[in-house]
Amino acid sequence: MDENAALKDEIRKLSARAVAAKMELHDLSEELPLGWERILEVAEKTRAAYAALAEARAKVK
Repeated sequence: MDENAALKDEIRKLSARAVAAKMELHDLSEELPLGWERILEVAEKTRAAYAALAEARAKVK
């Protein structure tokens, strides 16, 4: 597998993680005020997932 194909595969995995984190944040927001203690944890997880995805996409360009 060449480097470009490996990077695209990594982007697919990171994208899936980012979408899952986004959905977790969305689900948490719908359940508020229950689970409010997890807001920062879930938001940071989502931010980190999208930051990693953006970094990987920048490498492709």
